[in-house]
Amino acid sequence: MKKDICLAARERALSFLGKAAIALTQQEKEQIEVADFGLGELETTGLELVTYVNTQRCCAKELVLFPGQTCPEHRHAPFAGYEGKEETFRCRYGEVYLYVPGPASPTPHAIPPQGSEPYYTVWHEIVLHPGEQYTISPDTKHWFQAGSSGAVISEFSTRSYDEYDIFTDPRIRRLPEIEE
Repeated sequence: MKKDICLAARERALSFLGKAAIALTQQEKEQIEVADFGLGELETTGLELVTYVNTQRCCAKELVLFPGQTCPEHRHAPFAGYEGKEETFRCRYGEVYLYVPGPASPTPHAIPPQGSEPYYTVWHEIVLHPGEQYTISPDTKHWFQAGSSGAVISEFSTRSYDEYDIFTDPRIRRLPEIEE
């Protein structure tokens, strides 16, 4: 991802965090991570996030999704004695369409990004509005997409090891690579 695209996405993410009345320090603002998952399709497949804390026992983040932006299907699998990440998503702004295993919703709100449809396999829909939350057990496939106004989600979880997330789409690289 080009540095100018990353900086513009950071600024845009700050405006969404403001809509959710989330205050950040200057350092947190400068450290907003912009993830395009290596696909170069930030507007459709991407995520902006700030990590407040990530200790051996807990993690807290703010996730920003632009309108229609999708965090692709993945799971937080166990490895090396770690049972995988349990996470709770709490919607702070907008509307979030979260998909997990279970009976497929007959008329889902979200549409997978064009060309990536085969990599979205769980279709049980949970719709989150501000103040609503949902907890995902470790090693559970899930993906989520923002509604037409975008979304801000607070994530509370056990320790996060983003580099070990397993994505259904083999093209995805979780950690961003920024070019000048």
